[in-house]
Amino acid sequence: MLCRYEIQSCFFLAFLAVTAFFISDAQGQVSPPTRLRYNVVNPDSVQISWKAPRGQFTGYKLLVTPSSGGKTNQLILQNTATKAIIQGLIPDQNYALQIIAFSEDKESKPAQGQFRIKDIERRKETSKSKVKDLEKTNASKPAPEGSLFTCKTPAIADIVILVDGSWSIGRFNFRLVRLFLENLVSAFNVGSEKTRVGLAQYSGDPRIEWHLNAYGTKDAVLDAVRNLPYKGGNTLTGLALTYILENSFKPEAGARPGVSKIGILITDGKSQDDVIPPAKNLRDAGIELFAIGVKNADINELREIASEPDSTHVYNVADFNFMHTIVEGLTRTVCSRVEEQEKEIKGTIVASLGAPSDLVTSEVTARGFRVSWTHAPGKVEKYRVVYYPTRGGQPEEVVVDGSSSTAVLKNLMSLTEYQIAVFAIYSNAASEGLRGTETTLALPMASDLQLYDVSQSSMRAKWNGVAGATGYMILYAPLTEGLAADEKEIKIGEASTDLELDGLLPNTEYTVTVYAMFGEEASDPLTGQETTLPLSPPANLKFSDVGHSSAKLTWDPASKNVNGYRIMYVKTDGTETNEVEVGRVSTHTLKSLTSLTEYTVAIFSLYDEGPSEPLTGSFTTKRVPAPQRLEIDEASTDSFRVSWKPTSSDIAFYRLAWIPLDGGESEEVVINGDTDSHVIEGLLPNTEYEVSLLAVFDDETESEVVAVLGATFARTTTIPTTVTTTSTTTSKPTTAVFRTGIRNLVIDDETTSSLRVIWDISDYNVQQFRVTYLTAKGDRAEEAVMVPGRQNTLLLQPLLSDTEYKVTITPIYSDGEGVSVSAPGKTLPLSAPRNLRVSDEWYNRLRISWDAPPSPTMGYRIVYKPINIPGPALETFVGDDINTILILNLFSGTEYSVKVFASYSTGFSDALTGIAKTLYLGVTNLDSYQVRMTSLCAQWQLHRHATAYRVVIESLVDGKKREVNLGGGTPRHCFFELMPGTEYKISVHTQLQEIEGPAVSIMETTLPFPTQPPTTPSTPPPPPTIPPAKEVCKAAKADLAFLVDGSWSIGDDNFNKIINFLYSTVGALDKIGPDGTQVAIIQFSDDPRTEFKLNAYKTKETLLEAIQQIAYKGGNTKTGKAIKHAREVLFTGEAGMRRGIPKVLVVITDGRSQDDVNKVSREMQLDGFSFFAIGVADADYSELVNIGSKPSERHVFFVDDFDAFAKIEDELITFVCETASATCPLVVKDGNNFAGFKMMEMFGLVEKEFSAVEGVSMEPGTFNVYPCYRLHKDALVSQPTKYLHPEGLPSDYTITFLFRILPDTPQEPFALWEILNEEYEPLVGVILDNGGKTLTFFNYDYKGDFQTVTFEGPEIRKIFYGSFHKLHVVISKTTAKIIIDCKQVSEKTINAAGNISSDGVEVLGRMVRSRGPRDNSAPLQLQMFDIVCATSWANRDKCCELPGLRDEENCPALPHACSCSEASKGPLGPPGPPGGPGVRGAKGHRGDPGPKGPDGPRGEIGVPGPQGPPGPQGPSGLSIQGLPGPPGEKGEKGDLGFPGLQGVPGASGSPGRDGAQGQRGLPGKDGPTGPQGPPGPTGIPGAPGVPGVTGSQGPQGDVGAPGPPGAKGERGERGDLQSQAMVRAVARQVCEQLIQGHMARYNSILNQIPSQSVSTRTIAGPPGEPGRPGAPGPQGEQGSPGMQGFPGSPGQPGRPGERGLPGEKGEKGNPGVGTQGPRGPPGSTGPPGESRTGSPGPPGSPGPRGPAGHTGPPGSQGPSGPPGYCDPSSCAGYGMGGGYGEPTDQDIPVVQLPHNSYQIYDPEDLYDGEQQPYVVHGSYPLPSPYSQSSYPSPHLAQPEFTPVREEMEAVELRSPGISRFTRKIAKRSVKTPIRKRANGKKPSQ
Repeated sequence: MLCRYEIQSCFFLAFLAVTAFFISDAQGQVSPPTRLRYNVVNPDSVQISWKAPRGQFTGYKLLVTPSSGGKTNQLILQNTATKAIIQGLIPDQNYALQIIAFSEDKESKPAQGQFRIKDIERRKETSKSKVKDLEKTNASKPAPEGSLFTCKTPAIADIVILVDGSWSIGRFNFRLVRLFLENLVSAFNVGSEKTRVGLAQYSGDPRIEWHLNAYGTKDAVLDAVRNLPYKGGNTLTGLALTYILENSFKPEAGARPGVSKIGILITDGKSQDDVIPPAKNLRDAGIELFAIGVKNADINELREIASEPDSTHVYNVADFNFMHTIVEGLTRTVCSRVEEQEKEIKGTIVASLGAPSDLVTSEVTARGFRVSWTHAPGKVEKYRVVYYPTRGGQPEEVVVDGSSSTAVLKNLMSLTEYQIAVFAIYSNAASEGLRGTETTLALPMASDLQLYDVSQSSMRAKWNGVAGATGYMILYAPLTEGLAADEKEIKIGEASTDLELDGLLPNTEYTVTVYAMFGEEASDPLTGQETTLPLSPPANLKFSDVGHSSAKLTWDPASKNVNGYRIMYVKTDGTETNEVEVGRVSTHTLKSLTSLTEYTVAIFSLYDEGPSEPLTGSFTTKRVPAPQRLEIDEASTDSFRVSWKPTSSDIAFYRLAWIPLDGGESEEVVINGDTDSHVIEGLLPNTEYEVSLLAVFDDETESEVVAVLGATFARTTTIPTTVTTTSTTTSKPTTAVFRTGIRNLVIDDETTSSLRVIWDISDYNVQQFRVTYLTAKGDRAEEAVMVPGRQNTLLLQPLLSDTEYKVTITPIYSDGEGVSVSAPGKTLPLSAPRNLRVSDEWYNRLRISWDAPPSPTMGYRIVYKPINIPGPALETFVGDDINTILILNLFSGTEYSVKVFASYSTGFSDALTGIAKTLYLGVTNLDSYQVRMTSLCAQWQLHRHATAYRVVIESLVDGKKREVNLGGGTPRHCFFELMPGTEYKISVHTQLQEIEGPAVSIMETTLPFPTQPPTTPSTPPPPPTIPPAKEVCKAAKADLAFLVDGSWSIGDDNFNKIINFLYSTVGALDKIGPDGTQVAIIQFSDDPRTEFKLNAYKTKETLLEAIQQIAYKGGNTKTGKAIKHAREVLFTGEAGMRRGIPKVLVVITDGRSQDDVNKVSREMQLDGFSFFAIGVADADYSELVNIGSKPSERHVFFVDDFDAFAKIEDELITFVCETASATCPLVVKDGNNFAGFKMMEMFGLVEKEFSAVEGVSMEPGTFNVYPCYRLHKDALVSQPTKYLHPEGLPSDYTITFLFRILPDTPQEPFALWEILNEEYEPLVGVILDNGGKTLTFFNYDYKGDFQTVTFEGPEIRKIFYGSFHKLHVVISKTTAKIIIDCKQVSEKTINAAGNISSDGVEVLGRMVRSRGPRDNSAPLQLQMFDIVCATSWANRDKCCELPGLRDEENCPALPHACSCSEASKGPLGPPGPPGGPGVRGAKGHRGDPGPKGPDGPRGEIGVPGPQGPPGPQGPSGLSIQGLPGPPGEKGEKGDLGFPGLQGVPGASGSPGRDGAQGQRGLPGKDGPTGPQGPPGPTGIPGAPGVPGVTGSQGPQGDVGAPGPPGAKGERGERGDLQSQAMVRAVARQVCEQLIQGHMARYNSILNQIPSQSVSTRTIAGPPGEPGRPGAPGPQGEQGSPGMQGFPGSPGQPGRPGERGLPGEKGEKGNPGVGTQGPRGPPGSTGPPGESRTGSPGPPGSPGPRGPAGHTGPPGSQGPSGPPGYCDPSSCAGYGMGGGYGEPTDQDIPVVQLPHNSYQIYDPEDLYDGEQQPYVVHGSYPLPSPYSQSSYPSPHLAQPEFTPVREEMEAVELRSPGISRFTRKIAKRSVKTPIRKRANGKKPSQ
């Protein structure tokens, strides 16, 4: 805190290190500092500077003492400091100052001085006045009035002065240049009719300051000289000389014929371009050149420029202070030469000097034309004809004799417009140029290309030849992805125009291009496209003998050349795919199929060239057959026999069950599958039973249940019958039985309206059968039919469709009814057709096919209607035996909605719907060119099948039309005799035979008549209106803020000039408001004031009116505070800031800021803001450079006063509008500017914002200092495209990712990043297939076609192995490149991309096959994501973020790197004995290179001049820094620059420890087992962490079966030696404790990191040497062998945690860093199966492993070790993200888990069977639309979730078939007659 006036002795010292000297060691006494100087920087601050002493020393002591007494304040400075700022001083107080240089044991004598702020300021004002006096009089010795030379000759001249305004001159020296120019002009008699003076200033680009005719008086010219602004830039003298020749010495610029022409060049350095040809052209044009060099000018270059003789035309002075010495000699020479030239001109020019006229071109060909002209008057020595292409190129010239009036220009480029200028060259002058243009013709090209006789491997091409051609070149190449590079070339003579192209690939589209050759030059190409015939597929696929587990396929053979067939058959639901290859057969039987399942079959013909297109079809397997003819016979009182007929040979067993009909226990028995009868015993007598039989097949499917009723006989009883006899009574036995009469009731032949009932008659005493039926719901009355007793079948109709019926048959006897038997049956639904397919698409037709429904139909109704254009719905009908139709007479390129209905007797089924699209018959890339007043041309890209084009041009003024028919190979046409200034509509119709496609049209306007100069208006002009928008600003769309300096130094008048400047600048914008540019203004002084915010005004009128109402504020200059205010107040959502829109600030100031501007402007530039800085008068240029964005040439402007705003207005508006119109904004990353998008910020994946993004947590990345972000499962991080890419993507760009695939990343494909449209259809993205190990890029090309390129191979597979990798996807107009870890691995050809829609969203990690009402996303870690609008970005990347690729010498220092305090170092000890090889230390941070030392002491070169007084704020090394440019001349020696970071001095190390080999690699996936190798070397131990927590010990689990071998893992990176690793491991923990105080902010961010541990880490003391190993933990279960471990962390270890699953085995590599995860407990025992005896089955496979157990309570903290030591090279440790281990405590400070931080998820959720299946359109699966609001709310995971999961898994471990068997029986029992159960209760309904 500053104690300014209250406590006089309290002030604050702050030093500013500028540069460092590294000087060789000096012996003896330390030299003192010298040249002590003072400079006031603030009212209470003084800057002290000094010259560093020679020799070696440690630093400085700076002592400041108030002279009035008080405490002496001391500050220790580094030896690199040569300046310091003392703050908090009292202006009236005297201070004593001492600076002492010191080494370890010596001090120099003090450099002493005294100062007072007021005295320093007084001296400064005095020096300023001296400089002003010096400027007013002369730069040298003052001369009395009249002593300067004055040119008194009556001769007049046109003098053009060319002034070097490059940065090397400097602003102070430029004032001396103005004084020189003032003296030069003063020597001549200047006036409009006298000598005229014009001036141009140049640097990188020249500009006219004023023309020869700009000023009519000498005073006006002198005033212009005094106000000449300093330009700044590079030194391109040659360009400037050409510029004044073409612009200054022209009649329109004031040059007069017959008047001497003088050119005077003033420069201070060597030109960066060639000056000889431009200077020669000026001299040849009669212009006499003088060259003046100052300081570093090249004398030889000056001689090349100047006219002869050099002695009078070349001047060179050592410094700007000496320019006055050459004024008189120069003016005398110029004056005398003007007199001499006037005499020469008057003596040689008889007639008036004139130019040639009537320029005519003729004999125009493709390679040249003739130029003719009318002679110029007078004696012309020669004519010089200059010509060059209008679009740019080097000028060339032809010189002919003065007697000639024509010249032939040869060797020109075809179809190119040339600018022509003809100059008449006289003996001492040259005329003005006669100018014109002409365009060469195109080389004639071949025409009418035809591709015919197309076969599978060849085609023929023919065309119409070209007269004069020397031959033809034919190029042909396939257009298929990946084959485009296989281009072939054929050259033939001029006599051949027909040839065969062979060796082609089948079914491949080829492009064929024919060039007519004229020597080595080729004509425009003639291009055609044709597709070779495909390999013949099989035909006529049929299915027969379809059963429940097999089906027979037959087909017609494809060709005699076929080698065999591949048959693929897949369940239509996609759950199972099978494949089989057969020989040259035409039939095959598929076996082991699943019943009641639809299969899709594809058959490919196999040829030597590959497979053909498939022949497809589908069928549905039948229901598993139930046993037939179930009968009961051999009944007795307690048993009967059940028999049946088996229906299949693959029955595993039967289940036979029986139950009394009047209630009782149900019983069952399992019978072998080869049995067809069984005797049931132990039955009750006289009881009716329901007997059911179920067949179970080998694949565990079950048949329908069949049932029959049977009864036992009654026991034999004695019925007393009394027979009256005389002697006896007898008894007669009788038997009572049930009469069934019916068995094997079956209902089949179901249709949509009928059922057939069949039964067997078991009792022929039946007279009739009564058949009754009613719906199962009972919603209709029961109906009955009587059938004769000998009939056993009946067709029930008409019935309702899709309805279940209960059918009951009762036998009728003569004496009553028998037992009824019932069975259910169901009619078929009105099934819709299935599997709609579209094929044979053409431009006006297409074919649709479908599969018939299972129900018999009466036919089909097809309805189709165009979707995107108006049109009626059309329909047609076909019979039931047709399942395909060709639809004709359709529009080309049109989508149709197609519906197919099945027709039944009772109505129509639901529609089978689909979308079909015809091919597009139209050209693409239609564009205009060569638009003239009366003609224009159109060109387009040829259509592959076009046979002709009809091109129509229509005037939109009078509606007149003209049309022309062109051949199919013609890509362009020109129309002539058009009306100037008229808008035309050009339409191209593509024709294919008799078909014509829709028109493709563009609008174009012919050029207008040249406008005539306006006549003088007779009336005064109207008042000014709203300024019109400039063309460059028409597309501008930005949030633009002006920060206007309103301090007292401005003043009212100048502030009004600023307001006018704002008015003009804003007036150049086009649209104002939310849809265009939003403007805000802040006026700042001591405090910023918001004049209005971004969203305040929505029209230009109201905005400009508000600007004019701004009032002047007044105050001091606090620019930094104003910029911060803009960030916090203006650029917010409330103030109108829009996302994804360029953010631009324009700062206008006239002085140095009184607060810091560097930090806030740098931070905002890093956040994507673009800064423009405008300085006026006394503004600090170095401060402007710090405020403005890079490059400074575009973003920093400086004017001498407020009247000079007009000079920068156009340039400023252009640069601001270009920034606001850019598709790719300029952003700053890692100190570099690039055009692109920082996608991590746009998605909110930065430290300040990630906590607000749902499902995202922050973790350490590749190094601990780099954060990365874990995207948890289903996080689905997304942003609207309009906020990220409102203008779409550029045509060329590079996508950069730094990411890691996680163990729980699904195997299914997911999009690392993609853009979706508003229908959630993918437009562009990058897809990773974790299962297939491929990478795919996709987008839509410029034709609107979806294109994908897939990359695979070993380099691609490595990104899936679990390590961090850097991926560059480089997209250009022709190729897609993949660069992994800064190494290019693949490149493929693509078409140029079309633009994207901004109405959708951009998503990270979205699963390609997302299911359900919402989308899923994959978990992954993402550290970096950028899109750079250039294709060269990847070539400049060094992959410094990857530990294995980081080169410390070439990579920037890691952020937050720490170093140990130098105060902890002691003195060096005595040298020890020679040690062994030492450990290689880590590279330190590279310091900034020191400046080049001076060649000698200052001032010894040349004649030393007197010490000049200090000038005003000028270009010192500290305040103005030269902008970077091409290599220039050596500049003035400036003050020293800022020092680099202090490197830690190295000392002789003690003997190093023995090192080991490399660092352990990241664990890879399991690879195949190989032979045992030698033991690997020991690697670096892991960083020490706090003791782990101990979980409860799980029960001993069974050893699981070994898993299958995994893919080969990546080879680990080689590490450092072991001894260094031990040092790093200890030092990392020590340094971690040293920076704990600086980690508070980082910890607050890390508090959001989800972690399964909730213990809070405590920081122990510094660790000592590694402690002994702790006591062993309890015995864990046997795991798979892991990799060799390393020494543990210091201290007593905590109890061991639960043992984890064995890690995946990778390729044996160098040992690496990694931890083994905990092993889960064994799975819990499943519940007991239901009680049913099953037949013995084969041994079951091992059950799945149980889930991991919960983490136990935290272990106790280990004791602190003895003090350690610090190794700063270990402060930035590697991130422990390698492999699949979770981050450990060594890597992340463990924090309390916040509530609702993220959602616990189950990896099985991704494959939840209840999710909806995905829908596939084309080659990319498109999901159902999702809504982000459908995500589940985050919830805190409860510890009880694990037992629940175990219980769920236990349910899944039931024996196959047990519970299903019971469920199936129960389900079937519903269909049987309702009976009481064994417990006497009725089943629930």
